[in-house]
Amino acid sequence: MAKSNSPSWKIYRGDGEPRENIELPEAPPWRQFRDDAQGIAEQQKLKGTTFQPPPEAIEMVNAALSLRRPLLITGNPGTGKSSLAYAVAEELGLGSVLKWSITTRSTLKDGLYSYDAIARLQDAQASNKDNRQETGNYITLGALGAAFLPKDLPRVLLIDEIDKSDIDLPNDLLNLLEDGWFPIPELQRLEIFTTEVRTIDRDENKKQRKAEIENGVVRCRAFPLVIMTSNGERDFPPPFLRRCLRLKMPNPSAKELQGIVEKHLGESVAQQSQELITWFWKQIHGGGTLATDQLLNAIHIRTQENTRTDQQHQQKESIDDLLKLSLTELENRLKLTASEKRLLKDLSSPEDQ
Repeated sequence: MAKSNSPSWKIYRGDGEPRENIELPEAPPWRQFRDDAQGIAEQQKLKGTTFQPPPEAIEMVNAALSLRRPLLITGNPGTGKSSLAYAVAEELGLGSVLKWSITTRSTLKDGLYSYDAIARLQDAQASNKDNRQETGNYITLGALGAAFLPKDLPRVLLIDEIDKSDIDLPNDLLNLLEDGWFPIPELQRLEIFTTEVRTIDRDENKKQRKAEIENGVVRCRAFPLVIMTSNGERDFPPPFLRRCLRLKMPNPSAKELQGIVEKHLGESVAQQSQELITWFWKQIHGGGTLATDQLLNAIHIRTQENTRTDQQHQQKESIDDLLKLSLTELENRLKLTASEKRLLKDLSSPEDQ
């Protein structure tokens, strides 16, 4: 069988011929995964250091820290709504970001803590003794609950895509966001005055951190920086909005997009991709719904292929010069492949187009 002329990163050929000892292409920096504590910390640092917050985001974060109010962020996909949380945590040294990803089934209690009553009963039966005073061993604080533990400095809590939640969740959050504390009835009912519970946090050895709870109440000392993201899929009740500061994340400019590419893929790649960056910005500026991840994915694939012959003139023209070109002129120069067009497909377009 003739050898394929495909770039070396295309390891799947579709010929049905088994191969051994395959070598996967190098993952893009933003899609590398680690299971060790140092690797996890490096991943969070990357998320924080590669994001360029716009001036209005900087202002609103400072306001949220000063007023001790949550920050509700809306905006188009890929504008950095979630990345802002990691950027703040990294710059201010506030530890790892506590992330609560919202689904349609998420409840307030899910975010606060979980109680494994079945495990406690099984342990009680196995040991043949009353272990109710050890209830704290079976309670784990979630991201929301851990954010309100008493600390000298605030933790950063990311409540991601809150617009996906059940209709009641925003109202259920009101007391917590206003008062800064919540009870754990399982501990209060047994009058356990001081006990340790597990938390979602992990130490450097990947073991769950523990926290001491007094009188069955978790009460913050420094109100956390709560960043809630929304894609605008629903409206929120006025009492909830009254307790939040609001920010609409703007779409990045062409030069900001170039800076994002430079931070992720290097200055040389950013220079060689100026035409694609400009085309991408014009699509967004014209009302298209595209995420920055799509641009990064397309550029990464282009650098993997490394078959372009038109990169030299890309390095000689500035973003300002390219902005003077029309979309059609840019498309003619780019010569996007079918796979690149799929990577850069407008998110609002029907799947069959």
